[in-house]
Amino acid sequence: MPLRRRRRRRRCFPSRYRRNSTPTWAPAPPLRLRMDDTSRSSSFSSDAPKEHAHHGHRLSFPGIHFGRSSKDSHASSQVSMDWKLESPPIVLYGDAESSTGALVSGQLFLNIKDDGVEIESFIATLTVHVTQKKPFSTHCQECIHQYTELKRWTLLPQPLALKKGEHSFPFSVLLEGHLPATVDGPLVSISYEFKAEAVPKASNGTLHSPVKIERALEVKRSLPTSELPHHSIRVFPPTNIKANVHYPHVIHPIGTYNLALRLDGIAKHNTKVGTVEYWKLKKLTWRLEETSKTIAPACGRHSPLKGDEAARQQQKKGSIRTDTRVIGEKTLFSGWKNNYAGASDSNVELELEYSLAKHAKFACDTKSRDGTEITHQLMVEMVVSQEWAPINKPALVTHTGVGRILRMHFSTVLTERSGIGISWDNEAPPIYQDVPPSPPAYSSDTFLEGEGERSITELMEPLDSPVIDGSVSGQHLTGVDTGEQGPASGEGR
Repeated sequence: MPLRRRRRRRRCFPSRYRRNSTPTWAPAPPLRLRMDDTSRSSSFSSDAPKEHAHHGHRLSFPGIHFGRSSKDSHASSQVSMDWKLESPPIVLYGDAESSTGALVSGQLFLNIKDDGVEIESFIATLTVHVTQKKPFSTHCQECIHQYTELKRWTLLPQPLALKKGEHSFPFSVLLEGHLPATVDGPLVSISYEFKAEAVPKASNGTLHSPVKIERALEVKRSLPTSELPHHSIRVFPPTNIKANVHYPHVIHPIGTYNLALRLDGIAKHNTKVGTVEYWKLKKLTWRLEETSKTIAPACGRHSPLKGDEAARQQQKKGSIRTDTRVIGEKTLFSGWKNNYAGASDSNVELELEYSLAKHAKFACDTKSRDGTEITHQLMVEMVVSQEWAPINKPALVTHTGVGRILRMHFSTVLTERSGIGISWDNEAPPIYQDVPPSPPAYSSDTFLEGEGERSITELMEPLDSPVIDGSVSGQHLTGVDTGEQGPASGEGR
């Protein structure tokens, strides 16, 4: 009986729960408000007919603004701005010491859609933005971002009313050769930002928002290349191994380059025991490394106090940051030619191809005045093992268990291709002193052979003005300077 009563109570529990309208332990249901009720209560009175209180009306909240207001959108519909860069791609030819810079020119366009729009001011700026990814102070925006204004254009010195249509405003600037190229590295990011702002004047108590445009300019640097490969000789003591390497000193982000390597002195006679010792190449690894170095400056708040002069001068330079990353790598276990003819004729020759990785993030070589410097190097690492064999039986090779690692580092310059472009100073037209003299004029006493020694003036017809309807049109023209006055206009016809 007790068990049955418990089962009956459990069965009756849901029915008791359904009979209760709202349990004491249950939370109150959330209040749901429909948009239709809100629109009716806010936009219409209670006695208004219900036919006018349906969809088609927007909510009106005078004290709350979502996004731009109607005045801002109206102002942007009156004036729009665009730009066009007319100069070729911005490339600094040569290093920072010898480069003459690059010219940048273009036009800004103001499209006025209504008559009588008055522009109060119109300015444009070009700024270098340096972002420190490992700043002096991690949570300081002034330590992270540094701005340097290169050029400012005042396109409208005073307010001016512009008519309906498109109005162009040209601009130009010469970027000096010492400026760094656009960089996005692990330590620092350098970008060139072009900004323009036009402020329409307020009319009839309506404030118009300014029209702005922001663009990023990509600046590259191209260093000269040499036609002949660079030659390097390396010796690895205490062994007699000598490496002769030919490789290009300047490479580009896109392309494959060859390195020719020859190892000499890999064999040696041991006359005491009558054996020949060989160094055999087992493994070769090449790697392209990029080293970045920058100085993270300290802002005014994080600079030391003026009392400690030594510390202030030390901290004024900022903190030095360095980073090294691999942008290309490959390991070879074969592919070279071995020649073990004798102690003096044995050598190893190989020619390997190297390039940047397919999806590698890289930055070209650069060096700026603020301490930012990016360099590259090619590292070649070889693993050789020692073997020996009797002089009379060179096929009986025995491993000695001795191995060495031979490393070589070659300085490499990574730069952009120059293409068909040249520096702006070489594109300038010739000046007056560079114009060659004009061709010589014909003389009246010049005679031609085979014509009975007739003068050239007798053979050439003078260029008189044509006669049109009995009247003379134009002036008398003579193609030969004879020193005599030509016939009058209209004569000799």
